[in-house]
Amino acid sequence: MATRAVLTELAAAFKQRSGQVVAIESVGGLDAARRVQAGEDFDVVVLAADAIDKLIAGGHLLAGSRFHLVRSGVAVAVLADAPRPDIGSEAAMREAVLSARSIGYSTGPSGVQLARLFERWGITERIAERIVQAPPGVPVGTLVARGEVELGFQQLSELMGLPGISVVGPLPPAIQIVTTFSAGIGARSTQVERVRSLLDFMASPVCAEAIRRHGMEPASIQPSRRQEALGTDLTTANKGYTR
Repeated sequence: MATRAVLTELAAAFKQRSGQVVAIESVGGLDAARRVQAGEDFDVVVLAADAIDKLIAGGHLLAGSRFHLVRSGVAVAVLADAPRPDIGSEAAMREAVLSARSIGYSTGPSGVQLARLFERWGITERIAERIVQAPPGVPVGTLVARGEVELGFQQLSELMGLPGISVVGPLPPAIQIVTTFSAGIGARSTQVERVRSLLDFMASPVCAEAIRRHGMEPASIQPSRRQEALGTDLTTANKGYTR
């Protein structure tokens, strides 16, 4: 649900400018992809870029309609008022993971990449019994707030503003996981030009500040600047889809 809040805000801004109403339904990325593959009609789908590519390849979205919108980095959260571990370097982050009684991450792309990172560190077997994977559509921060997870990892945009947790900070730049969320136009959409207008607006400079406010960066930002922003700025940190 990483893009739920930002898509809602941008859709409202688009309505103000164009008078056109955009109805957004946000669900977990796996559920979104399944529903599209099952034949449900949507004008535009917003998912991680690789998921959009698969839906295009399967004929569920229009060929050539992929449109990069935002890039989102992963942050670390603990229970509110709990001690904040040192995550300032890759070595410190590895030690924090090894020291945690439980580690939570999502079923989405950030969770997949974290599992690969743990494999690269050679600690997968050591922490296997302490891993808690949040069900699709359930924020990892919710598990942290309930005390079910001591150290939670998820897109910063999904952790921001959740009650009961404290965002320690982003992953160190050397191991930051950045997911590009992209849009694709439904293969049977009857409003293709309207959808393109919506996506052009969402990717325009006027939306950049709102995107950053939700913990992300516009997809048009240069990689070096993006890494710097995602690695240091907590105040400017999807799996959603739009009918």
